[in-house]
Formats: sequence, C-alpha cells, structure tokens
Amino acid sequence: MKELVEVIAKALVDHPEEVVVSQTETDRTITLELRVAQSDMGKVIGKQGRIAKAIRSVVKAAASKEDKKVIVDIM
Repeated sequence: MKELVEVIAKALVDHPEEVVVSQTETDRTITLELRVAQSDMGKVIGKQGRIAKAIRSVVKAAASKEDKKVIVDIM
C-alpha cells in the first residue's frame, strides 16, 4: 500500500523528492500518512478534494484483498 501511494503522489507533484509516506498497521486497519511539500499540497488534494478522494478509492480497492480498512491522511 505504501508504495502505491508513493508512486501516485510522486507522479502528481513538482517536488517528488519531498514525498514521504509512513505506514502504521494494526489488526484491522492500515493508516498511511502522506507528506508533501507545502507548494504541492493543492496538487495532491485537487479541486474540491477530487484527487485525494481518487487516491483513497484506489488504495481502498487494492486493500480489499487483505480485508483491512485503509485510512489515507494527507499532512
């Protein structure tokens, strides 16, 4: 999951070297924290949060095999 979010975020931003994804896992949930440069925040969130919602949808679909809930936090 971590690599998937990292690849998507690096493709969207102007400063891919500043993309950092950290993963915390419990029994039933996976929490991913995505950190990008302040100037790239709008590109990751998108107009009305559409890109952020799309990232969450893709990760949720990928996690459906593992039967775990995935939370993507954009910092």
